[in-house]
Amino acid sequence: MPEGHVLHRLAQRFNTDFTGCALQISSPQGRFESAAKQLSGQALTRAFAHGKHLFLQFGERYIHIHLGLYGKWGFESFEGQVPAAVGQVRLQIIRSGEVASLRGPNRCELVERAEVEEILARLGPDPLHQSEDSCARFCANIRRSSRAIGELVMDQSVVAGPGNIYRAEALFRVGISPFRAGSRTGERRLIRLWDDLAELMSAGVDTGIITTVSPTDRPDPALEYDPEASRFYVYHRTGRPCLVCGTPVKEKRVAGRRLFWCSRCQR
Repeated sequence: MPEGHVLHRLAQRFNTDFTGCALQISSPQGRFESAAKQLSGQALTRAFAHGKHLFLQFGERYIHIHLGLYGKWGFESFEGQVPAAVGQVRLQIIRSGEVASLRGPNRCELVERAEVEEILARLGPDPLHQSEDSCARFCANIRRSSRAIGELVMDQSVVAGPGNIYRAEALFRVGISPFRAGSRTGERRLIRLWDDLAELMSAGVDTGIITTVSPTDRPDPALEYDPEASRFYVYHRTGRPCLVCGTPVKEKRVAGRRLFWCSRCQR
């Protein structure tokens, strides 16, 4: 499933390429056809993301999209005739010279402002949306729970946006064991975790890739047998030496997802 920075990059692209002009909107697959007909010919007001949710605003109505495991946007430039849709395209948005095609989303629905507010209210703070109380909300959400912090960081009602990679890497970078109870994690450590999530995810928005290893810790030359070592400290590096202390990286399946950590560096 795409992590939160992907949705913010998508919002940026829609704001850059598709706002301010009448758009042709269709549903070649047919599952979004009624809503597409209502919106076709209108201009996109703005696009924005919160966590793993993307919103495309058309006046007082919004297309709400959650990509889920299989959803993906594709963008294609063209001259002259619009290229035919290929595959099961749920939603297609066309402007002069460019078409955006959405395939396989978990959710693609037309909603009103009240419904947008309900969705946002169910989500935790997004590290890519810094506000006066966002860090404090994050800390409070973690500290009120006795669940392991490795589970809490993946709970979108606690913090919106991080997925399995950001969970593993940020917890390593700030030295927190993923098995430490949220209620037993100090506020200073949680502030560091929030700040690190914001830093890593912001870099992901800028570059389009996730790279978490500090240049001083990056193997030079790169390890042919361990390509992830140039990008990640622990993610997908099971059994390989920690880049900081040399202890073999551990892995455990937690709540159906693979969790990676260093038992020496993380307490």
